[in-house]
Amino acid sequence: MQFDNKPGKASQNNNQNLIQKITGSLKDTTDALRNTPYAFQLVWKASKTHTLLSFGMIPFIALMPAAQSWVGKMIVDQILGAINMGADVNQGISMVLPYVAAEFGLLFLRTLLNSLQGLSNNVLRSMLARHVNTLIIEKAIGLDLQYYEDPVFYDSMQNARMRSDSSALAIVTAISQVAQQLITLVSLVILLVGFSPWLAVVVILAAIPNFLSNSRFAEMSFRALTRRAPEARLLRYIETLLTSNESIKEVKLFGLGEALKNRYLKLSTQFLEEDRVIARKNTFASLAWGMLSNLAYYASYIWVIIRTIAQAVTLGDMTMFLSVFRQSQTAVQQLLRNFSSLYENNLYLDNLIDFLQVEPALVSVEDGIIAPAPIEKGIRFENVSFRYPGSEKMVLKNINLFIEAGESIALVGLNGAGKTTLIKLLTRLYDPTEGRITIDGIDLREIDLKSLHQRFGVIFQDYVCYQFSVRENIGFGQIEDLDDHSRIEEAANKGGADEVVAELADGYDTVLGRRWNRGHELSGGQWQKIALSRAFMRKAEVLILDEPTSALDAEAEYQIFLRFRELMEGRIAVLISHRFSTVRMADRIVVLSEGCIVELGSHQELIALNQGYAHLFNLQAEGYR
Repeated sequence: MQFDNKPGKASQNNNQNLIQKITGSLKDTTDALRNTPYAFQLVWKASKTHTLLSFGMIPFIALMPAAQSWVGKMIVDQILGAINMGADVNQGISMVLPYVAAEFGLLFLRTLLNSLQGLSNNVLRSMLARHVNTLIIEKAIGLDLQYYEDPVFYDSMQNARMRSDSSALAIVTAISQVAQQLITLVSLVILLVGFSPWLAVVVILAAIPNFLSNSRFAEMSFRALTRRAPEARLLRYIETLLTSNESIKEVKLFGLGEALKNRYLKLSTQFLEEDRVIARKNTFASLAWGMLSNLAYYASYIWVIIRTIAQAVTLGDMTMFLSVFRQSQTAVQQLLRNFSSLYENNLYLDNLIDFLQVEPALVSVEDGIIAPAPIEKGIRFENVSFRYPGSEKMVLKNINLFIEAGESIALVGLNGAGKTTLIKLLTRLYDPTEGRITIDGIDLREIDLKSLHQRFGVIFQDYVCYQFSVRENIGFGQIEDLDDHSRIEEAANKGGADEVVAELADGYDTVLGRRWNRGHELSGGQWQKIALSRAFMRKAEVLILDEPTSALDAEAEYQIFLRFRELMEGRIAVLISHRFSTVRMADRIVVLSEGCIVELGSHQELIALNQGYAHLFNLQAEGYR
């Protein structure tokens, strides 16, 4: 007869799978602990004093449960001893009172130490949050513009900021609690082994399944949060649209509120459902494994009761056992729970470490050349071509251009022609894909980056409206001279912001925007005058104005350009504008089309050439007739 051995193989395979799962979970947990030294480094740098205080109290707090259990046993045994020897009340009290006083002393000391440790951890948490956020800000400041034009970068920064500060402290807290619980567990197990070695084994084994389950669901939760970083940014963006002063007018007028709210609810409901599924599975698993742990406890409890009835152990021993067993079980559960916390928070800390390891593509060369000041010869583009990272399309193609010292040029072309990209290369926010750019014959890549940026005064079309005072809005153009009021007034006069300031109740101390209490909102034209003044604040060798007067009325624009030559003060000026009344004041005009220079000359020369520039000029002029 041939026996069917398939069930046996299935059983064997199930056992192997179980072993692989346990081994895999333990390996994953061990691997995740690799960030623990880095977490300690973060916490230590945040506050050495509070780190030492928090860890210094661990041994004392850890030994308290075993000491209290032993004192509890002695109280019960002393009471039984007094009863058995027929002692009167006074004698009985004298026998028990020292142990009661000891128990009270231990309780008071434990409460005091826990309070001090909690205080230290709260202070440490705040200091760590500041330290980690500072690290993220410093890294963000040092990265190139190309990162900020890449959505993946924002996802990375979103994940880095997600629980990174709390995770670092949680790791260190979990490690401290692991140390504390190990000391507690060892002291309790010593007492437990003296009672029954098998009970110590039961305590540990009963808690392991719950630990493995918690680790698995912690990873599921982390993966879900990391995966949906882009959608989380979208949620915050919708919140901003619905609550921001900059967007609320258009949202109301176009009736976008309900549609955007519904989009928010749809996405947030999707997140909620995903979190609910994970939480439900985790709850049921924890409930099942928790019941197993409770069954182990009560089975041991009954066994001890039987031993006590049989007078194999004293009533004091039973009291101590019940206290020690329950506390041992709790210590093991907390120990493994903290390992799960370590696992989860190490995953979050991975995001921070990955973000902080990102290096800028544009770096200042060591011992770089200080940028020329003043510029004596000029700026030259030599066969410059450029495409943005991740794109195959050349935005600029074989650009050759020389700008003489003291010359003003204007960049003209349809949207997408490459004007702003040319400015990004000139200010070395990007490096050319091909060719090079020089100042007085020196390649920009050989110049110290900080000194190079100091040579440029820039107002971009999408300039920032800082929700700070007028003084700061203008002074930010040369942060080192923020306290130089006469310099700020001079820049305001050049940019036309002095007229704006004259109408403000608090003058240069007026806070702009509606973000803060008593903030004063400006019109688009007034904001542009502030931004223009910020550009004039910097005594730069090159002044770059991207649509500098687009929001100004005709009279304000006319007044600024009446003083155009004076404002340039012999510096190189680069203008980007769609207004030909602005463009014609430049010494030369560069006409760009599809990334190439198609025309170059003065206004009169290009009009005489009667090609693309002349056509655009005549179209615009016709609109004013």
